[in-house]
Amino acid sequence: MVDDEDFPESDLTREVIGAFFDVYNYFRPGYLEAVYAGGMAIELRLRGIAFCREARLEVRYKGQVAGIYRPDFLVEERLVVELKACAMVSEIDRRQLLNYLRTTSISLGLLLHFGAEPHVMRVVNRFSGWVTS
Repeated sequence: MVDDEDFPESDLTREVIGAFFDVYNYFRPGYLEAVYAGGMAIELRLRGIAFCREARLEVRYKGQVAGIYRPDFLVEERLVVELKACAMVSEIDRRQLLNYLRTTSISLGLLLHFGAEPHVMRVVNRFSGWVTS
């Protein structure tokens, strides 16, 4: 595990993770992802944190759009947040977040899992390799 100080945007991530736990503790497991996303939007707004839901991220090839990504939240244009409300988070979910980071050139992402037990995965794009916790 990597200490908070080793991650960029530690103050912002602490706030977003706090919002995640407030929403998780209120709803508990069992809802669809859309409900948790709605709760996160309300909580982020109450905390005064700027965000965009499902921002359109274009993946380009030779100047043309090759694909479109829509992460759950783009927070203060410095943090990508992806929510999951499935039984367990998989490698595919982590790779999805990695693709968002690559597309945006943002260095930090959070994968927030609203499962039987809450789980937070931070992914840092160090541009020379990936670090996850």
